[in-house]
Amino acid sequence: MRSRQRGGVPGGRRRRGKAVVWSLAGLLLVTAGLGAVAIWQNSYDIREERVTLRHGGDALDGVLATPKEGRGPYGLVVFVHGDGPVDATHDTFYRPLWESFARAGYASLSWSKPGVGGSSGNWLHQSMEDRADEAMDAISWARQRPDIDSRRIGLWGASQAGWVLPKVAARTPGLRFVIAVSPAVNWQQQGRYNLLAQMREDGASAEQVEAALRRRETTLQLLRRGASFEEYGAEVGDAQGMTADRWRFISRNYTADATADLRAMRGTPVLLILAGHDINVDVADTETAYRKLLQAPGLRVEHYPDATHSLLKHGVEHSKVRVTLTALFAPRALFASGYLADQRRFLHHVGGDSKGGTR
Repeated sequence: MRSRQRGGVPGGRRRRGKAVVWSLAGLLLVTAGLGAVAIWQNSYDIREERVTLRHGGDALDGVLATPKEGRGPYGLVVFVHGDGPVDATHDTFYRPLWESFARAGYASLSWSKPGVGGSSGNWLHQSMEDRADEAMDAISWARQRPDIDSRRIGLWGASQAGWVLPKVAARTPGLRFVIAVSPAVNWQQQGRYNLLAQMREDGASAEQVEAALRRRETTLQLLRRGASFEEYGAEVGDAQGMTADRWRFISRNYTADATADLRAMRGTPVLLILAGHDINVDVADTETAYRKLLQAPGLRVEHYPDATHSLLKHGVEHSKVRVTLTALFAPRALFASGYLADQRRFLHHVGGDSKGGTR
């Protein structure tokens, strides 16, 4: 009996060993397969060229994304970022847009904000006027390139770009179009809307809302009298993430209002994109202003009921797991249904690839 036991144990170990090996092999195959899917899904039908733009004393690290087919001249979409330290690819979220625009015969130009990535400077030292001048310098740079059709240059911008796009469009003769994604019109109205919408979403009590509104009014009074950051800290107390640079940025821009510039850009084709779950911008207010100030037929409005402020699907954005997995394995599916295709059709309508392609 003992000899049979001794004789049987090694065979059992071999069988268990083979099972472990095959399990590991299967796991490696699955991992390799998922990795291949992720690489494939995050590969885009565009060519990317690193470029350097200059504005004032700053060197800005940029990307020019062009269609893979042909040599141009291509139309061009110039990207104007929203708030925050955004790099040229917006952490890769711009690439599905660049690919969609390339299919309409357009290149895309984007750059890291001053002080972000390889760009010098500090974006928090900019006014909306500075940002508009920066975009206009980028357009001037692009018009010198033989692979860009200077007659088909337009703007794409999101959120805070709502105060930049109209300034550029109003001052740039021959601008072909503007795509405005979740833009606001008046800084202070937008700020109040965002505060209340966020507190509703967070389930704040009436007392908490009243306290927040009092704090907001105190902040506005400090801004109106040109108070320093130190005065702000002494008056308000808890800075809640406010920094000296951020205070400087807000002080320079809190009176921003796009109304006058929107009037001045009448005649420029505009695609206004609005989300149904936007707690940052009052989309009803924005749509009313755009329709009143721009008027038909140059204005086209698209609504995405299931989208958030960033035009991601609401259910995806509100789940860290879903955002991560979708970004890895299906990045184009992050966005609201029709969002990419509608912009591509708009570009075709305003002059898409009719003059692009091989020279």
